[in-house]
Amino acid sequence: MSRMPRFHLAFAVDDLSAAREFYGSLLGCPEGRSAASWIDFDLYGHQIVAHLGPARERGDAAGDEIRNAVDGDDVPVPHFGLILAWEDWHALAARLKAAGTSFVIEPHIRFAGEPGEQATMFFRDPSGNALEFKAFQDESRIFAREF
Repeated sequence: MSRMPRFHLAFAVDDLSAAREFYGSLLGCPEGRSAASWIDFDLYGHQIVAHLGPARERGDAAGDEIRNAVDGDDVPVPHFGLILAWEDWHALAARLKAAGTSFVIEPHIRFAGEPGEQATMFFRDPSGNALEFKAFQDESRIFAREF
């Protein structure tokens, strides 16, 4: 029996200790292999790798300068994240709020009452990388084309 493929994403961070705290402690991603310049994390079964890179100014590759309007939100591009189960999304949103996370886009419901209705939130890691976590009550609507 085949399984859903797992993605691998490598991205730059300017502080491995801060990445370890954010991804490992705050988001709860178990740590895998690591070296002096990178750390593997298990993001819900997917492999993400924080690679130490040169410090950059906000507005650089972290996505501050590129934004797209989506259902009234000013979405940062690029970004990455996951589609979680509905209950897991709400638990993560509560944990992030309790930790005092500064949201780029506060947790809310997008496309309310439409086929693509989803819970969404955006925030940044300590290096400025934008993350989006979302959830659908009806996961069959993840790739719905009609809005």
